[in-house]
Amino acid sequence: MAVKNDIKNIRLARDGKRKIEWAERNMPVLRLIRERFAREKPLKGINLTACLHVTTETANLMRTLKAGGANLALCASNPLSTQDDTAAAMVAEYGIPVCAIHGENNRTYYRHIRQVLDIKPHITMDDGADLVSTLHKERKSQAAQIMAGTEETTTGVIRLRAMANDGALLFPVIAVNDSKTKHFFDNRYGTGQSTIDGILRATNMLIAGSTVVVSGYGWCGRGVATRAKGLGANVIVTEVDPIRAIEAVMDGFMVMTMSKAAPLGDLFITLTGDLNVLRLEHFKKLKDGAIVCNSGHFNAEIDIPALEKASSKKRLVRPNVEEYTIGKKRIYLLAEGRLINLAAAEGHPAMVMDMSFANQALAAEYVVKNHKELERKVYVVPEKIDRQIASLKLKSMGIKIDRLTAEQRKYLASWEVGT
Repeated sequence: MAVKNDIKNIRLARDGKRKIEWAERNMPVLRLIRERFAREKPLKGINLTACLHVTTETANLMRTLKAGGANLALCASNPLSTQDDTAAAMVAEYGIPVCAIHGENNRTYYRHIRQVLDIKPHITMDDGADLVSTLHKERKSQAAQIMAGTEETTTGVIRLRAMANDGALLFPVIAVNDSKTKHFFDNRYGTGQSTIDGILRATNMLIAGSTVVVSGYGWCGRGVATRAKGLGANVIVTEVDPIRAIEAVMDGFMVMTMSKAAPLGDLFITLTGDLNVLRLEHFKKLKDGAIVCNSGHFNAEIDIPALEKASSKKRLVRPNVEEYTIGKKRIYLLAEGRLINLAAAEGHPAMVMDMSFANQALAAEYVVKNHKELERKVYVVPEKIDRQIASLKLKSMGIKIDRLTAEQRKYLASWEVGT
């Protein structure tokens, strides 16, 4: 079944095409994969439904999958992450069906997910697991024909592992997020840079000398904390995991509870993938003028309903900045609590998404070749693919590394040779 496109304005296609081509300059690994896919057609006859951030980098992934022979349909994985000119270019210039509009309401968001599921996919490609979740709740009959899915982000992997543990997962899923060439780079360097970029575009604040509270010290939190520190901020980390908390301390950050950090921070950034990390008890302690934002996948990390209820006044003071008044204090919420790096900026740089989306493309190929051996559980990307992507990235950067000698290989494989 063909998907009817639903985008903002097809006339934006020309601008979108230029931006897609600009991103492609910094995606050499994906370009090499696309060239091979065009020759070999490993995805020929495969219906592939994707629920991803509709950005220039995603457009280049879609071009690669299409070159491999896939029949595609794409919707947004976040209402505020869609680049309307990119969506228009995918439809007009590359013939890729898209259902995504920047700022779409919740009803439209889920209608778009249902629309792209109408192609009856053999492979799903998700970012946050809304696609898979909707399919499991509303389209269970389609699960039987699905070979497997792939998942892009930490939040989605958490949800899918919960489904697998409950015995509710109806088909295998490859956790692309957990590949080393994804989370070590995309989550750390991509989120680190793009989160700060989104905050600066929204506020134009000076990071140097500010007290920045980073909630969550996973790979995303590490990236943001490191970048903020590099810009001269005094960084506080809040955590619930004792091992990550110790790591943050050893990395030179102050670590404390959110309750203690609340009156100290000028800027708060949540990156936990959990619920109500910043809530009413914390809002009451924030200083006048405190800025709060989220760089986790969903806008649930900040308890926005509680903030709304406690406020006597709310107003938009500049694009992506809402001012809430609680008593005599003003609190500023960025981008409606959604992903700040995509809602207020352009998301991760293409150079790092090159590796993430190379994982997606090769994971789709892997699924086609190996789906009969996969069970209904969450898998990691095979290490062979991870290393292949790393090698291609190094090659594209003009970097050569050493190889083990025969003697070294023998030594590492031996248990008899000692001091």
